[in-house]
Amino acid sequence: METRVLGRTGRSVGVVGLGCWQLGGDWGEVDDDAARAVLNAALDAGVTFLDTADVYGDGRSETFVGRVLAERGREGITVATKMGRRADPHVADAYALDSFRRWNDRSRANLGVDTLDLVQLHCPPTDVYRRQQTYDDLDTLVAEGRVAAYGVSVETVEEALLAIARPNVATVQIILNVFRRKPLEQVLPAAREAGVGIIARVPLASGLLTGKYDEHTTFAASDHRTYNRKGEAFDVGETFAGVPFEVGVVAAREVATFTPAGATTAQLALRWVIDQPGVSVVIPGARSPQQALGNAEAAELLPLDHATQDGLKRIYDESIRFHVHHRW
Repeated sequence: METRVLGRTGRSVGVVGLGCWQLGGDWGEVDDDAARAVLNAALDAGVTFLDTADVYGDGRSETFVGRVLAERGREGITVATKMGRRADPHVADAYALDSFRRWNDRSRANLGVDTLDLVQLHCPPTDVYRRQQTYDDLDTLVAEGRVAAYGVSVETVEEALLAIARPNVATVQIILNVFRRKPLEQVLPAAREAGVGIIARVPLASGLLTGKYDEHTTFAASDHRTYNRKGEAFDVGETFAGVPFEVGVVAAREVATFTPAGATTAQLALRWVIDQPGVSVVIPGARSPQQALGNAEAAELLPLDHATQDGLKRIYDESIRFHVHHRW
């Protein structure tokens, strides 16, 4: 698999990683054996970057990652986790050094490491990005050896640009996919200029861009694609990339018409992300070993041609832009 430098971490990672949210919960039930099988399949396929968080299954996802890597070895693997969503209430003042240390200690125990490879602020209130104290406290974690590097996971372009301007922010994680193109305008160019890595999340728009859903598709009650369609639990942009489901289903059918011979629509969507200048790694999730393998194989596709790029942009401009471009 092609590798790229992950921003200011200096680490090389494969261009397709694995998002581990679904191993913790919020995507319907994934049992222990399935979670372990997904991780092993991804690693066997050449994935070297795993993205998790302390709140995914209240530590379940981190624990699975830690156990599998303890069995296989950690050499050449980068694990990114996140902190902050454990705050209750979830307000800017909760993002303080004592809390950072407490959250880090829990993640280090779950992952079975002394030093976390990369810790990201987990979509905090925007004011957190504006405070110098935030970055001073994160620098303290590095100085204490708790974390090797830190980054941010953001909802908006504004938040990304605030973080990129800080000298020690190593990475920015942001939603980027065929249906969420706004980061191409300012965020990716600014990150390239600053040497900040871009971790592209929700690359398949919560599965819409697999082309497998229709107007009658339903999801489990425990799946955020059921309970967060209007942003009831967290930012609605995390669910179907903020695109109304019925709109996304129709647009995804058009996207599918550009799928290269021998590939899947999901691989087309992942290849689109990989092709964007400045992207370090894309982190699709997987609920089965077959999905993990298929995602990794997207790195083997040739870059998309101009006709495909233009066609996908037209679909966005005609069907999707109105719903998302002004919001994030």
